[in-house]
Amino acid sequence: MVSLNIHTSHSRLLREYKTIAAMSRIYCRDHHAQPRGLCEECAGLLDYARRRLEVCPFQEHKPACNFCQVHCYSRLMRERVKAVMRYAGPRMLLRHPLLSLWHLLDKRRPVPSLGKR
Repeated sequence: MVSLNIHTSHSRLLREYKTIAAMSRIYCRDHHAQPRGLCEECAGLLDYARRRLEVCPFQEHKPACNFCQVHCYSRLMRERVKAVMRYAGPRMLLRHPLLSLWHLLDKRRPVPSLGKR
């Protein structure tokens, strides 16, 4: 398990990382015939997601990415993550029901504002 480089214990961010990691494993196993672990492409995408979580300006108050006013993923990476989520999301309910439930609840979180800089 990769640990996030987060200044305090942000269980919300760790849970989000676990969710994207589980989705990546499902996607990679079914699309890239990886019996264990991730292929290089999927491992790179997961590492990118981890780095984006580490620098999220909202940290523990982070909304679901699709509702966020700050788009910290590049356009290409955003499309790749969408493909992974579209495929793995429905399969998460059976394989990781608690992560799925938390992910659905996180979508209902209020979207914080960055305020003035």
